Amino acid sequence: MHDNDKVRFATLLTGIADYYRSPLASAVIELYWQGLRQFDIEAVEQALWRHTQTTDDAGKFMPKIADLKQMLQGTTADQASIAWTKVDTAVRTVGTHRDVVFDDGLIHRVIAEMGGWIQLGMAEEKEWPFIRNQFQSRYRGYRMRSETPEYAPVLIGISNAHNGKQGFAGQEPVLIGNGAEAKRVMLGGTTAPLIAMRQLSEVEHGVAVQRLSAA
Repeated sequence: MHDNDKVRFATLLTGIADYYRSPLASAVIELYWQGLRQFDIEAVEQALWRHTQTTDDAGKFMPKIADLKQMLQGTTADQASIAWTKVDTAVRTVGTHRDVVFDDGLIHRVIAEMGGWIQLGMAEEKEWPFIRNQFQSRYRGYRMRSETPEYAPVLIGISNAHNGKQGFAGQEPVLIGNGAEAKRVMLGGTTAPLIAMRQLSEVEHGVAVQRLSAA
């Protein structure tokens, strides 16, 4: 969730607490926020709704953070499937000649780890099931660990990669999924290398400087 979701989250949680006749102090609402903020607000809303519809004993009581986390993490397969559908649709309709921005930064990270947007478009149809499984496995891994890794703001396509080398201006990226969320993803990305690489001599020099400073 983003900071601008906090009021929406507090209103939602307070309503659920009223339903269970279990008033929440502001400090407890903050505890729930910190415990669940790594998840999307829509996913949290769905988890709370599903809890109220549970027919076993658990559904009779106000859900704890652990209850909601278990429910949310249990849907990582669904989240990975939805994410892959966006990727598959974008490849087939927009193509990898254009730059794209998805409404989920984790999609950017996973695609980068798999070789990038251009590389994805070079795959043959017979490779697609394997690529799908690899994507979903990586995506689920991040979701299950509740990680929020860094990602590139835009996935560069063939046209702009070529134009950039020639010094020409590029086209605007195509926003995939929710437009407002895709813009937030673009603003939240980083152009720094996702995996830091340094020469051994640079590291040794840094260690030496630290030792001199501490002396």
